[in-house]
Amino acid sequence: MIVRSADWGRFVLRVVLGLIFAVHGAQKVFVFGLDGTAGFMAKVGVPLPTVAAIVVMAVELLGGIALILGLGTRVAAALIAIDMVVAMLLVSLKRNFMGGYEFELMLLASAVGVALLGAGALSLDRVFWPREDDSDSA
Repeated sequence: MIVRSADWGRFVLRVVLGLIFAVHGAQKVFVFGLDGTAGFMAKVGVPLPTVAAIVVMAVELLGGIALILGLGTRVAAALIAIDMVVAMLLVSLKRNFMGGYEFELMLLASAVGVALLGAGALSLDRVFWPREDDSDSA
């Protein structure tokens, strides 16, 4: 397997994005719990707040871990991108850009980038699903 500079770029982007979401998901699961997360979602007007809380907790925690490992990367990143679109539409866009939704916008852009680029060579995706262009004979 040849590791190119683009693979290192994907690795850094994927792992940092995964870390952010894994930590936020863990906070929702282990600190706020289902009741606290659903309560917040109800307060900001999210429909079906308990169902939404379960989905968001799973996407952020498990999706973040998946990104760190580079396992199911495109799917995890796409789900995280959807998470950010919904968060922006329901909560963040009501505020100003600065101190409002710029963080969510950056996370959305990063997730879309990872979904489009894939995990790269430094991932479990490539261990389980190697590609021909990863061979050392290039």
